Amino acid sequence: MGTRRIGVDVGGTFTDVALALDGELVTAKVPSTDDQSEGVMAGIEKACAEAGIDPESLEEFSHAMTVSVNALLEEDGARTGLVATEGFRDVLEIGRQDRPSLYDLDAEKPAPLVPGRRRFEVDERATVEGIERPVDDADARRVAAALREADVESVAVSLLHAYAHPENEARVAEVLREELDVPVSASHEVLAEFREYERTSTTVVDAYVRPAIDRYVGRLTERARDRGVPQPRIMQANGGITDADTVRRNAVTTVLSGPAAGVVGASAMAAASDNTTDLADDDADEEAGLVTFDMGGTSSDVSLVRDGAAARTTEGAIDGRPIRTPMVDVETVGAGGGSIAWIDAGGALRIGPRSAGADPGPACYGKGGTEPTVTDANLVLGYVGASTSLGGELSLDPDAAHDALAELAAEAGMDGPLAAARGVHRVANANMTRAIRSVTVERGYDPRRFGLVAFGGAGPMHAIAIADGLDVSRVTIPRASGVLSAYGLLAADEKRDAVRTYQRPLSAVDSDDVDSVYAALAEELLSEVSDRDAATVRFAADLRYAGQSFELTVDVERPFDPAAAAEAFAAAHDATYGYRADEPVALVNCRATATVSRSAPAFEYDAGGDARKGTREAAFGTPSGDGGAGGSVAGGDAATDGATADAVRETAVYDRTRLSAGEAIAGPAVVEGDESTAVVPPGWDVRVRADGALVAEVSDE
Repeated sequence: MGTRRIGVDVGGTFTDVALALDGELVTAKVPSTDDQSEGVMAGIEKACAEAGIDPESLEEFSHAMTVSVNALLEEDGARTGLVATEGFRDVLEIGRQDRPSLYDLDAEKPAPLVPGRRRFEVDERATVEGIERPVDDADARRVAAALREADVESVAVSLLHAYAHPENEARVAEVLREELDVPVSASHEVLAEFREYERTSTTVVDAYVRPAIDRYVGRLTERARDRGVPQPRIMQANGGITDADTVRRNAVTTVLSGPAAGVVGASAMAAASDNTTDLADDDADEEAGLVTFDMGGTSSDVSLVRDGAAARTTEGAIDGRPIRTPMVDVETVGAGGGSIAWIDAGGALRIGPRSAGADPGPACYGKGGTEPTVTDANLVLGYVGASTSLGGELSLDPDAAHDALAELAAEAGMDGPLAAARGVHRVANANMTRAIRSVTVERGYDPRRFGLVAFGGAGPMHAIAIADGLDVSRVTIPRASGVLSAYGLLAADEKRDAVRTYQRPLSAVDSDDVDSVYAALAEELLSEVSDRDAATVRFAADLRYAGQSFELTVDVERPFDPAAAAEAFAAAHDATYGYRADEPVALVNCRATATVSRSAPAFEYDAGGDARKGTREAAFGTPSGDGGAGGSVAGGDAATDGATADAVRETAVYDRTRLSAGEAIAGPAVVEGDESTAVVPPGWDVRVRADGALVAEVSDE
């Protein structure tokens, strides 16, 4: 294991860097760039310069990016074609019968990534029993000619029942690769799992983002090679890293690369603690764990960690488009430091999802931005100091922030910039509170029994106020909170996943036959990992009661035992839905995950000295609670609640890098770090843990 490892996570506003150097942690932030690889290399150069080493001495380079998510959200991915079985070309558009908003008769689903004019059919047919009608090569070449005429940049192939019998689909993909000089994504290679719509959607997403991923990873690899930096290893949505060539072939696995790294980082920090109960309620039962809260420049990501492992799911959606691939279960809301505040037609204050990004950025960046953002509000409230240099590079313009908030106040009828800033802060907190409720209360968990771990450039600034509104009594802010996603890259294991659909009632399952499926999955994964001798393989099954349209995933052992699997499913169903049913259980999918474990780097914390920097005026009002009015704030008194004159007070400011282990601070206080600032409201105290983490708790007084 290398002792000089670097992790770089690209966000919407900043690119974060964490460098593990012989027991020390060096961090850095640089502005994100349009070509993310430029910002990545700039971050590596900056961190290495601060550490006094040459980038060529690095032994490992791990990376998380937003290329695929940006392509989907901005709809600027590849010009993609789709090849389907005759009669099924419109499955991508038909989708499912559910509507995005059940009672909105005018609700619209997002337009398909592949329009009808670029969807083509081949005459073939496979069933779950086998190939009924083979594909004709001449027909496949006809489709290739049509795709060439459509000037496509990538192709998705999703034929009926290819998850069970991929021979026809494999032949079509082979012909297209021979005839066309574009990437071809075949569904049996992307997602060998039943459900035609979700399999097609996932394959189309893979094809849609694949050229962008290929170009980006290629540029980054070349830049790294030119600078003597190791070839990048890429974070996947499943919370594990893999080599660059793999993600260039399986681009869909990168859709939640950055958020996954943050959750891994929070889990690693908890595991590295000498006292993990610092991260959760001391009186918590077996269901307690952590809520991870990552607030960056453009969005906030929330997830659960239970029993030391991040919650995972096998399905998600980006901008309303289903994606079925193993991923860390993350809830994302468009509320970050750069999120723009605006007034809707009804006069209510809203936050996001539009963001000022890195360029021009919030008004206070002084780079031409004029619209008010959450960061501008925090500056006006005194949480961010006027002399603060974000990321060690970017000086702030407080006058520009006040002007932007003054315009917002005038539009909303609020009483000046301070009232507007307080309203922005409350609405942003309400949006993030709802995200936390969605992964706790809405899934049957009591958030009061969980600890909150806050990170990201803006997370520690908002976390304690959010916890106050949720009655969460403890918030932990890790030492590297501003770059925790980058730290997570240093701690992430190598992971690969595989799935095969195997639909049988458990009562009719041949245990040896199922075990052979698991053996094949294991061999497939072990042939792909970097070190098969160091790899461990875990097995799982997707099960459901007969007649259900959804499954639950439970861990299983080999040799496969149907009775043990049925009991595990019943227990999971009871925990999830509150009951067991006296119904037959069906096996749907077999899953396997191969992991090559890596040890998280350990760092010493030996800071100390006079940490108090002085005082400044900061405004504190009512806790976020439910945010009022469903997360919006109307003009007038509702917007100024909590922003009264006596809420502005002299507040102690501390330098986090000089706080000693064991030191305690009473709120209100502001603790400024290199990459993030923690705001401690009245009624809360903070102590410094042995590893440098800040632990905030409700004051006893």
